[in-house]
Amino acid sequence: MRLTSFALALGLVGASLAAQAGTVTVLTSFPKELTTAYQKAFEAANPGIKLEILNKNTVASIAYVRELPAGQRPDVMWASAPDAFEVLARNKLLAPAPDTVNPAAPAKIGNYPLNDPQGLYYGQALAGYGMMWNTRYLAAHKLTAPKEWRDLTKPEYFGHVAISSPSRSGTTQLTVETILQGEGWEKGWTLLLEMMGNVAAVTDRSFGVPDGVNNGQYGIGIVIDFFGLAGKYSGFPVDFVYPSMTAVVPANIGLLAGGKNAEEAKKFMRFTMSKEGQQLLFDPKISRLPILPYSQLKAPANYPDPQEVAQRAKVQFDSDLAEARYQVVTGLFDQMVTFRLKELQGSTKAIQAAEAALKAKPNPRGRELVQQARSLTYSPLVSAQNVKDDQFLELFRKSRRDVEVSKQLSGIEQLWADKARQNYARATQLATEARSLAK
Repeated sequence: MRLTSFALALGLVGASLAAQAGTVTVLTSFPKELTTAYQKAFEAANPGIKLEILNKNTVASIAYVRELPAGQRPDVMWASAPDAFEVLARNKLLAPAPDTVNPAAPAKIGNYPLNDPQGLYYGQALAGYGMMWNTRYLAAHKLTAPKEWRDLTKPEYFGHVAISSPSRSGTTQLTVETILQGEGWEKGWTLLLEMMGNVAAVTDRSFGVPDGVNNGQYGIGIVIDFFGLAGKYSGFPVDFVYPSMTAVVPANIGLLAGGKNAEEAKKFMRFTMSKEGQQLLFDPKISRLPILPYSQLKAPANYPDPQEVAQRAKVQFDSDLAEARYQVVTGLFDQMVTFRLKELQGSTKAIQAAEAALKAKPNPRGRELVQQARSLTYSPLVSAQNVKDDQFLELFRKSRRDVEVSKQLSGIEQLWADKARQNYARATQLATEARSLAK
């Protein structure tokens, strides 16, 4: 009896271990519609393997992997941001898996390498950045559809635009970085801040923007392409455009070092890059750009061709540059936009009102005051020179667990917050004064 019980116990332990060995844990920022489709298809093709999806935003995912010891980490990282994978690679948290790559995929998308040159992560899909809009909303508010980022700085779009915070959304961080790389640091921030002055909301998660545009809460959303395409091909009254200032970069997948089930994880990675896995990207609820040529797939009619978009895109995205200044860009955006949105909206509205009044009744002094207000509102609080300083950048890359580092960074961010508040308040005063001179 005891022997039978012991054998039964051993059998249960064995079954438990077998179940664990057959489970692949995937850490991802991707929405449920995508992960569920891949989970069902992969498990159907691999009956002995279960897929466990662990959903976190990209920033939280990096922190999560860093904190876990080897042997307790998830098996696969799957996300859009190439600079996030650069962070993982620099911290030796990725393992090579070259046998998972599909040889039918091209080496480059435009001039951008599809896979990491060091062989630590791989392009699984492609993505560009742009704007989606609700056609009914724009018609109701008598607004034209935007084509370029610059369009979103126009006064008529005030209160009709939404974006998510780049510190909470890897896809938004890529959009912001694309604009900064395309325009240059100073001009890029000026354009961004002019656009942000018109936004109605900065959402916590990237999903909040397309959901809001799909249901008509917002007119226009600054999004990665698959949000706009998914809405369009799922039947919502929305459309999407790639501005000329965009980039097409890979959404990546990589094998995490210190995961539990490397071999099973590789099977999943291989599946996502296979013909079957790539065809899933055309599902209307997913609507992503594949890495495989369309000659090997069945693409919907008039679906964007990533190679064509890449050829006309003006930005050749530099993931090393994006990774080097990641924390500075996201921190500065939060202190100037996310946490100071009401003040930024207020100064923008005052500037727009003053410019409209001065257009009707010109006044040299008024124009001078408006220029001062614009400079205070739309200039970055970190210079181009500072952001090239390795020591300055290195401070932001250090762990906040270090008390001294945390104190230094908090102090810098507080200075940014105070300066932004002061600048917006002063700009509002100057613009209001300028408007009074036009009466």
